[in-house]
Amino acid sequence: MTLVEFVPPTPHPLWKLCLQMGITDVIVKVNPSLTGLSDPWRLETLKGIVDRLASAGLKVVGLEGDPFDMSPIKEYGATGEGRAPARPERESRAPARPEREGRAAARPEALDHYCELLESMGALGIPLLCYNFMVGTGWARTGVREGRGGAKATYFSLAETPGGSRSCATADAQERAPPVSDAQERVPPVLKLTAEQVWANYEHFIKTVMPVAEKWGIRMGLHPDDPCLPSLGGYARIFGSVEAYDRAYALYPSPSNAITFCQANFKLMGANLEATARHFGKRIAFIHVRDVEGTKEDFTELFHDQGTTDQFALMRVYRELGLDVPVRGDHVPEMEGDRRLTEDCIPGYFTLGRLFANGYLKALLAGTANP
Repeated sequence: MTLVEFVPPTPHPLWKLCLQMGITDVIVKVNPSLTGLSDPWRLETLKGIVDRLASAGLKVVGLEGDPFDMSPIKEYGATGEGRAPARPERESRAPARPEREGRAAARPEALDHYCELLESMGALGIPLLCYNFMVGTGWARTGVREGRGGAKATYFSLAETPGGSRSCATADAQERAPPVSDAQERVPPVLKLTAEQVWANYEHFIKTVMPVAEKWGIRMGLHPDDPCLPSLGGYARIFGSVEAYDRAYALYPSPSNAITFCQANFKLMGANLEATARHFGKRIAFIHVRDVEGTKEDFTELFHDQGTTDQFALMRVYRELGLDVPVRGDHVPEMEGDRRLTEDCIPGYFTLGRLFANGYLKALLAGTANP
């Protein structure tokens, strides 16, 4: 296993710190919002990002997150705000709404871009793509709570996020929403996409892109929904159980159809981490190490040496399984002085906590290297 770090695609203090920690393999997100480049799927664009990191001594071994706007793929067939999904027989007689027509036209183009991205990755020798199929919003947090020694730890609370969730990027800058009343909690949400609609979108996506990933020897590691709730923000969420992962694999059995084993998410599903790792085995292509306390409806993220997970034992399991995959620390509390290094940062991705996490992970890897 190789310790990697998730770094910004543009120059950042973490680039030099990685080298000082002895980390040279990195994962990046190439979304235009981060790079300022509108076409990350093109070989020339992706090569420019990779070359810039290479000039700093860092090798890109994987991409992570949505590389561009994925809503035409993930939200295909969604109803309008506050309306229940139309029945197919009624939908066939009614004129299509403009937003439906727009998504129908945009989906093939978005899939083409995704396939081109995989081809560009293959040409550049990038073997891993960590992706998710979270619809409507990506990973979501409500804000920050005071953690050990006054560190600012990210948390999620469903009770504080009525009707949806805040973006993790702005959660700490927003005021907390009022709690949901008992009456509101008893009313089931009207979903813009049901679970089976999301499954249909996922099946169409995976059967389109997976042959390209296979051709280029790329492993696509599916990340769990985060939080792993049945729905969030008016959309169903489907990747919140081990059984859902088995269903996804059955749609396209292939070494390229792989798993990002994000420990905290599987823990919040109620899964036994050691048993689940053994269940997935060589299907695991990427490991996110982190821990949480609480439930999937209300949890707080911890330092890597906190929590109830026996990280040493779990690392031994990965070794026993013969996994030779990238490992990275994920989501760290904000520590004293962090904002002097990076004033504006997404909560969970400040810098000093990562230095602590990487030291801890290096010790875990070294301590489990020999049987």
